[in-house]
Amino acid sequence: MSRIASIKISHHRLPLDPPFKASWDGRPRHHFDATIVRVRDEDGREGVGSGDLMKGFEGHEDLFIGHDPRHLERHYEVLSHINFHYGRCWPLDLALWDLAGKVTGEPVWRMLGGRADRVRLYASSGVLREPAAMAAQAEHYLDDGFVAMKVRFSSSAGGRLSWREDVKALEAIRARVGDRLDLMVDCNQGWRMPWDTTLPWSFKDALTVAKELERLGIYWMEEPLHRSDLEGMRALRQATSVRIAGGEMTRELYEFRELIEKRALDVIQPDVALVGGITGCRRLVYQAREAGMTFTPHSWTNGIGVLANAHLTAGAGDAPFLEYPYDSPEWSEARRDFPLTAPLAHKRGWLELGEAPGLGVVLDEDRLKETQIS
Repeated sequence: MSRIASIKISHHRLPLDPPFKASWDGRPRHHFDATIVRVRDEDGREGVGSGDLMKGFEGHEDLFIGHDPRHLERHYEVLSHINFHYGRCWPLDLALWDLAGKVTGEPVWRMLGGRADRVRLYASSGVLREPAAMAAQAEHYLDDGFVAMKVRFSSSAGGRLSWREDVKALEAIRARVGDRLDLMVDCNQGWRMPWDTTLPWSFKDALTVAKELERLGIYWMEEPLHRSDLEGMRALRQATSVRIAGGEMTRELYEFRELIEKRALDVIQPDVALVGGITGCRRLVYQAREAGMTFTPHSWTNGIGVLANAHLTAGAGDAPFLEYPYDSPEWSEARRDFPLTAPLAHKRGWLELGEAPGLGVVLDEDRLKETQIS
């Protein structure tokens, strides 16, 4: 029987030159951080996870060491208690699934139900560009095999003065590629960076934007209201034909249950690296399906997080698209996936998960040594 022998956590920092200026932030980012969690069993097999910082986990290793890594529901319960008292330590859940797959010899997507061994991706942009440049980027995505793209509106601190300027970028994309791309919009109203005190849109603001997005045939509008405004999101969902998406920063599974029960969204977007892990979020897959909602995760972490979300989506879900953070050159696959020996490689807009046991993560140990900060 496999037994957990050790848990190790390290933090890494990749310098970014030129910096990455995210639409939701406004301040150039000069580095990109990654937390790596390793769980090793007594036979030397290692599971890997990544995501949040694991704050508060130190001192709780003994709650896992000596246990079978395949007892995933038990480990989920312990992590949920740690989550209540301290930080979000869900990367450990990812590492445990990776290790469990290596113990059983199965890829995680098959362990989760085996619905599919690949997922279709949407290209998720992150940089504000002038309308012509955004249209050119859309054409690049289309040439690269993607059938869908997400455009991020600027937060008030991100650089644009009005959502009308963002709509001009959408109009330029439609003029260039027509209906050959499904377009999503992230309105960036659900949460703010710590230093950004600007108020989110009101319901009437969001409804006005929704009418513009209807005109442009937008597939969904994401985070159009503050994350706590469930009644507003439900009313907006009823008032527009555009799908309403959200939940990327929702911290607790019971909050997702309330979103589902109230039918506040058409699309829920938990990220297994940030909330619930794979074990918790698979519950949401089934709840969402039974409520007639779409489950498609947020995945703006690194390649390990993308893989973990992809395995859940392929194995248990039935999403039309999975988020693929990719906005070259500012946010390249090489930057995003620096902990890996090679960046994830999509094939004409599809991510194939293969037969490798676990999540299929292969770390670049030399790069991790070079970038380790603690």
